Amino acid sequence: MTAAILSIGTELTRGEIVNTNASWLAAELTAMGFEVLEAATVDDDPGRIGNALMRLAGTCSVIVATGGLGPTTDDLTTAAVAAAMGVEVVRDGGAIEAIRRRFESAGRTMSPSNEKQADFPRGAEVLPNPVGSAPGFAVAIGSCRAFFLPGVPREMKRMFTDQVVPRIAKLAPNLTFQTRLKTFGLPESVVGERLAGIESAFPGVRLGYRAHFPEIEVKVHATSASLAEARALADGASTEVRARLGDVLYGDGDDTFAEVVGRALRTRGFRLAVAESCTGGLLGHLITAEPASDYFVADVVTYANGAKTRLLGVSEDVLRGHGAVSAEVAAAMAEGVRRVCGVEIAVAITGIAGPSGAAPNKPIGLVYWAVAHPGGTIVRDRIFNGDRQQIQTFASYAALSLVRDVCLGKVV
Repeated sequence: MTAAILSIGTELTRGEIVNTNASWLAAELTAMGFEVLEAATVDDDPGRIGNALMRLAGTCSVIVATGGLGPTTDDLTTAAVAAAMGVEVVRDGGAIEAIRRRFESAGRTMSPSNEKQADFPRGAEVLPNPVGSAPGFAVAIGSCRAFFLPGVPREMKRMFTDQVVPRIAKLAPNLTFQTRLKTFGLPESVVGERLAGIESAFPGVRLGYRAHFPEIEVKVHATSASLAEARALADGASTEVRARLGDVLYGDGDDTFAEVVGRALRTRGFRLAVAESCTGGLLGHLITAEPASDYFVADVVTYANGAKTRLLGVSEDVLRGHGAVSAEVAAAMAEGVRRVCGVEIAVAITGIAGPSGAAPNKPIGLVYWAVAHPGGTIVRDRIFNGDRQQIQTFASYAALSLVRDVCLGKVV
């Protein structure tokens, strides 16, 4: 069964925002068993919206469209769909009341412009929006079912799950199964080389790769005569993928790197403290993007040398003798924040993120990171390539990786 995604918005065609909705929807539809033939993007032009819609409806069984359902003059999706179908736009009283109640619950008064969000093509099925003011709608165009959702990712995802999935689940052939494996530590080309030959060894399996800096996600997609057979095929291929990738594979599904590190810390019963210099708080941000209050104690950003001395107790002699970017200072920072915070394990980062600050023996990208734990202190270093943000991200991931390795007993 085939599907397509239609993303509507001039802000998308101009490159003003990144279209994350399309990639998320494609993954969800694929996981359900649909073959996604196209992800189209069109600006806020009624004629072009209608033309794109009718073209996709001629080749696909399901269309999921996002965007253009707001209250402003550039939100034209409803009118464009009605015109393409040759029906009038009608206002839905129930939708008006739902929008009004949502504004009242937030202590606000609904603007007259919001009434436009209760307009739908005649005959459309209204799709409630539990987390926003714009309802969606569904229409049938020949044998194709088309669903129109808000462009706000949080609203779109909730409505797709609650409203669209139950309506299309029976249309999916249910003969496919996909696993998603997360890696960090190797570039996409090397990951692909390590997995060469898997598709021929497992007929019916296709491998896909998604680079989400600095991670690489490997998708193992299997198709067989039944869902059970597809699952077994995907599991067998995934086992081979895991064996070939080894330690660079850190999790699967919706796992995040910080979440996996948190599990390792919880297993050991360790509390964690962080000291950062060149990453400026990014490491702490990654950690606290997931619930971490049960193990994460503090993040001390000591950008200046004086702060390293006053807050962490790093010796001025060590700073003068080795420089702020050195193995000795990284170790002293980790040991200092561990001592100050009274935790079992601590990690510190110091380096040169650029674009300035390099020295003859200390190039841009040179980073030291250290972990202090009950068994001692471990220091690592590397020259990372990339721009400032990439170097900072690489360094933060490397520090988290070392914390995890210590917790798992891979290094002592």
